[in-house]
Amino acid sequence: MDRSTQVRAMASEARMSVLRLLAEPEKHFASQWSADPVEFGVCMTLIAEALGVAQPTASRHLEILKQAGFIIVRKHQKWSYCKRDEAAIRDYLAWLQQELAAT
Repeated sequence: MDRSTQVRAMASEARMSVLRLLAEPEKHFASQWSADPVEFGVCMTLIAEALGVAQPTASRHLEILKQAGFIIVRKHQKWSYCKRDEAAIRDYLAWLQQELAAT
């Protein structure tokens, strides 16, 4: 994984907010009717609404998170759904901890 892409992804408060929201999809997106937000992921439209931004802006943030490997995007019919990739996030955090502890 390209660590510079991951660092860039984490450098935005909006993208950090997306990851926080997706950490508890049942709490933040319980009203999603098209698919189970925990099992399938959260619709990009609802993420844009939760951030209070236009859909193109949310899509740009989500694309960066996807490129960094922090989210998985699945398409179903005309919608795209996002879910955190917990293993990738854990790997990044372990790498960051190691880098910051290096002497």
